[in-house]
Amino acid sequence: MQEKIIEITGIDPVIILGVNDQKLKVIKNYFPKLKIVSRGNQLKVLGEPEVIEAFEQKFELLLKHINRYNALTEGNIENLMLQDEKTIPFKDHGEIIVHGNGGSAIKARTANQRKLVKASQENDMVFAIGPAGTGKTYTSVALAVRALKNKEVRRIILTRPAVEAGENLGFLPGDLREKLDPYMQPLYDGLRDMIPAEKLAEYVEHGIIEIAPLAFMRGRTLDKAFVILDEAQNTTTAQMKMFLTRMGQSAKFIITGDLTQIDLPRNQSSGLVMASNSLKNIEGIGIVELDENDVIRHKLVKKIIHALKDV
Repeated sequence: MQEKIIEITGIDPVIILGVNDQKLKVIKNYFPKLKIVSRGNQLKVLGEPEVIEAFEQKFELLLKHINRYNALTEGNIENLMLQDEKTIPFKDHGEIIVHGNGGSAIKARTANQRKLVKASQENDMVFAIGPAGTGKTYTSVALAVRALKNKEVRRIILTRPAVEAGENLGFLPGDLREKLDPYMQPLYDGLRDMIPAEKLAEYVEHGIIEIAPLAFMRGRTLDKAFVILDEAQNTTTAQMKMFLTRMGQSAKFIITGDLTQIDLPRNQSSGLVMASNSLKNIEGIGIVELDENDVIRHKLVKKIIHALKDV
């Protein structure tokens, strides 16, 4: 008889064990020779070594399923228990980019969003330019999460110029984190839809996901990372040059922005305008333009963008 302690890390144990261990009861049915006891985020397993080893392999399949789909039903458990890893197709289906919390399918929902997905697959650097509500940032974050889950990159870095382009944070109350959080919130919102809260906190704590103002990119080389520069219309040309030259080996860059919402002083040129014009014919760089037809917010947003585009 052997005892084995299995730690459940990075996910809420309820996702895999169920409320009142209901899912664990289903799992136990397939291992009647083992005694399995749950205590918080631990499982204590007692039995013969070869049976414990078989249990660990199946339990790993359950964890992989949760990592891929952010959900696990009793039906999923039964299917996974009856198959081995070699026969389980952990694949994305059709236009699904990634599975969000609760197993929701996050897809490219418009023609230009699909162009953005395709451009990211074919290029290491992509500019996604379009008005508010067209899903530029959300689609880009989904692509980054997928790349991380598929182990194509080691980390995700999300950045944007804070407080318009000048990054003048000193007048705001609180420490640096409290000053920055309001400006980073749209990036957090997308991540919270796609990664369970406990896993997201773990990623942020260990630097696997980093959300930082653009000024923090200076002097760095960003290797094996999926990097998104959001609100790029509010970068100066110098800031944009600095950011683009941070690209390291095996990195993916997506730069998003809305050329109708440039907040720079009139005597400063937008780095997004400069870069998208200067780099458009370089192989390995893609440029995708989105418009009001890609708006997926309230139906009035599309009408507002159309009405104000010449103002």
